[in-house]
Amino acid sequence: MFVFILALFCDMLDRGIVNLLVPDMKRDLGLSDTKISLLLGFAFVLFYAILGLPIARLVDSKSRRLVMGVGIAIWSVMTAACGLAQGFWQLFAARVGVGVGEACNGPSTYSMMSDLFPRERLTRAASTLQIGFVLGTGLASIIGGVVLALVEGMPEISIPGIGILRNWQLVFLIVGIPGLLIAAMMGTVQEPKRRGLIQAPGKAAAKIKPIPVKDVAKFIAKHRRFYGPMYLGLAVNGLTLGAQAWVPTFFQRTYGMKMVDIAYIQGAVVMGCSLLGLAVGTKLAEWFLKRGYLDANLRLLMIAMIVALPIAVIYPLMPTPTLAFTFLGINMFIRFLSPGAQNAALQVVTPNEMRGQITAIFIFIFNLVGYGLGPIYIAVMTDYLFGAESDLKYALATASAVAGPIAILILWRAVKPYAEMYAEAQKRD
Repeated sequence: MFVFILALFCDMLDRGIVNLLVPDMKRDLGLSDTKISLLLGFAFVLFYAILGLPIARLVDSKSRRLVMGVGIAIWSVMTAACGLAQGFWQLFAARVGVGVGEACNGPSTYSMMSDLFPRERLTRAASTLQIGFVLGTGLASIIGGVVLALVEGMPEISIPGIGILRNWQLVFLIVGIPGLLIAAMMGTVQEPKRRGLIQAPGKAAAKIKPIPVKDVAKFIAKHRRFYGPMYLGLAVNGLTLGAQAWVPTFFQRTYGMKMVDIAYIQGAVVMGCSLLGLAVGTKLAEWFLKRGYLDANLRLLMIAMIVALPIAVIYPLMPTPTLAFTFLGINMFIRFLSPGAQNAALQVVTPNEMRGQITAIFIFIFNLVGYGLGPIYIAVMTDYLFGAESDLKYALATASAVAGPIAILILWRAVKPYAEMYAEAQKRD
């Protein structure tokens, strides 16, 4: 679990560090908000769109720790490569390479965790894993702020055959390379014995035959009353999460704050409030389950989404940065009641040999809509609907006000089918 947390931390750090560098990239490369949004989201999910499912099939039948270790090494090198880019398309290509993270990391990690922990403890394990997400997201701000402060004022470096390296490019180089150490640490993780098989139980991982894609599709179709609303509802909700890539820029444009100051405050708020939310959410999910609610995981997810919605709408509209950060923190606390339950829900009802592929499909849809379209959703509203950079706050508020209720209504339809699948999955154990 320690190595899993480190890997997710590295993934989120390498993915999120770019959010702090938006003003510098925009200035030096002459980019519009729309082009910046492509770097923040769409470029990241493009790799997943092409190779996510083939990689997931390897996860379901081959060494998951090897897939994950190679993935960490690739996305770390590509993060460093972002620091060598001299134009939009070079930077876009490097960001595509960073997208290998989710393609290898998510399906591998959740598949192994489902074999390491009993069903009733998986929500706690998934919440613990989210520490890596929180630290990666929070420390992306804090570490980014420290590195920005360190490189501030440094002269530009000219490298023959590559070009000029500016201060913001050094940030990519500094945060990318250490990920290679975490890739090496995957060698210390033992491949767990697969449980919950629909093939011969107890069969060695090397002898597991890949389930044909058509059989995976049939299983999803058979249980479409759960998977359909789950995939679509969380994807729509992901629009508001993908929009968070603009939060540092929002504080700069709305309140005139320096990026270094934003980085420190946002990092502290995200880490403190999110970690507290994970702890409370784990207890609530287990409390529901002990009282016989088979839909405990989705029940908690629905509660968190409903309560968080109005807060997500109003925090960008606050008159002072102090109030905005306060409501942002409350929003993060409520949102992080449910990630452990949400991720555990998908694993506990899915047969072992399909977990990688079904998780990959979920991550692809979630990332495509959330992290792919979320930043564009905001940029297009800012550029073409509201028409001014200073109106970014209205775009953020509108994103939550529109997408939030739609996501809640869609996900509500998955609650009862999930409880039925949970009861069915218990029989496989």
